[in-house]
Amino acid sequence: MDWIPSAVWLALLLFFAVAEAATIALVSIWFAAGALAALLATIFTNDIWIQILLFVVVSAVTMAVVRPLARKYVLPHRVPTNADRVIGREGVITQAVDNLAPAGVVVVAGMAWTARSDSGENIPEGTVVTVKRIEGVKLFVAPAKV
Repeated sequence: MDWIPSAVWLALLLFFAVAEAATIALVSIWFAAGALAALLATIFTNDIWIQILLFVVVSAVTMAVVRPLARKYVLPHRVPTNADRVIGREGVITQAVDNLAPAGVVVVAGMAWTARSDSGENIPEGTVVTVKRIEGVKLFVAPAKV
């Protein structure tokens, strides 16, 4: 019966390792480290409470140390796409903007986009506007401050 805790910790270690390998994000690597520590503890003690305490402490410490490092160095950073780069830029309305119609085209950085008014007001053709936000393929614009 002395092998049962070792088998349980080994099974948990394998479960957490497979769960980690099956996901893109770090979700269970710290629990795998805790299970490994508890498995190694079975060599030195049969006290299940010490093993559980070691599992919890090692998992918590690993999570506290690895997670911030992984978020900073490993996990992908949000890189603005070309679409995101038009936010805050100015453009010219080439087809009047009417949110009720719905109609409107704006040219920003040489590209034509479907335009909607950020405030809901109609914006006439030829108006210089500032891009406030983007939703899908529509730019929400407001007349530029002169």
